[in-house]
Amino acid sequence: MEYLLIFIAAVFVNNIVLTQFLGICPFLGVSKKIETAVGMGAAVTFVLTISTIVTFLVQKYVLDPFNMGYLQTIAFILIIAALVQMVEIVLKKVSPSLFQALGVYLPLITTNCCILGVAILVIQKKYNLMESTVFAFSTAIGFALALIIMAGIREQIAMTNIPKGMKGTPIALIIAGLLAMAFMGFSGIV
Repeated sequence: MEYLLIFIAAVFVNNIVLTQFLGICPFLGVSKKIETAVGMGAAVTFVLTISTIVTFLVQKYVLDPFNMGYLQTIAFILIIAALVQMVEIVLKKVSPSLFQALGVYLPLITTNCCILGVAILVIQKKYNLMESTVFAFSTAIGFALALIIMAGIREQIAMTNIPKGMKGTPIALIIAGLLAMAFMGFSGIV
C-alpha cells in the first residue's frame, strides 16, 4: 500500500514538473510534438530509475560510511553523466533502432535537473532502496505524463489561430500554468 501511495503522490500530487518545477527546460523544449515527447519520456524513465538506484547505493555504501556527504552533488552529477554515456554505448551496440529513436534525447538527459533532483530527494526523504526505486520510476512516469499532455495541447494549439504575440513561449507558459493548476486538484488525494 505504501508503494501505491508513493506512486500516486509522485505522478499526480507532487508532479516533478508541475509542482516542483524541475525539468522545465525539456518540458518546454521537447513538448512540441507527441512523438518527441514520448521518446523523451521513455528515455527519462529509463535513466531516472537506473541513476536513482546507483546514486542511492553510492550514497549509502560509499559517501555515508566515509563521511563524504559533502561530495554528494558532484558525485551524483558524475554518476548520472557516466550512466547516460554507458546507456548510449550499450544501446548503440545492442539495439541500433532503439538508439536511433532515443539517441537524440539521451545527451539532453545528462543536463536534466529532474534526474539530479530526484537522486537528492530520495536521500533527503530517507527512503530505502525499494521506495527509492518506486519513487524514481513514478516521478519519471509523472514527468512523461506532463510532457505528453503538454505536447498534445501544443499540437492542438498549433492548428488554431492565436494572436501573433502569444505564439511560441508565451502560450506554452500559459498552458504550463493551467496544467499546474489542474494537477493541484489532486492535492487532497495523498
